[in-house]
Amino acid sequence: MSDVTIETEGFSVDALLIGDAFGIAPMSVPERMRTSQITSRCETGVGEDAGRFRLTFFYEGKAFRLTVDSDGVILTRSTFPVRVAQAPGR
Repeated sequence: MSDVTIETEGFSVDALLIGDAFGIAPMSVPERMRTSQITSRCETGVGEDAGRFRLTFFYEGKAFRLTVDSDGVILTRSTFPVRVAQAPGR
């Protein structure tokens, strides 16, 4: 399997990539995604970015972003801090 595979239901990203980005064991990634500890967002490029996709994963105040082409080839990758949403009234 390549690091990113495009499937009819969406994208499949190797847990090793996600685990390495967040400093966690790759085998814990699927369970953390099932329990929404790790969440994700997929954005489709338009205009000059057509044919590209931005896949962003979020975990404990950190984001891991991949930009891939229509074949799933990773064009860019980055990690950066994000604000964690607080529950209302906190």
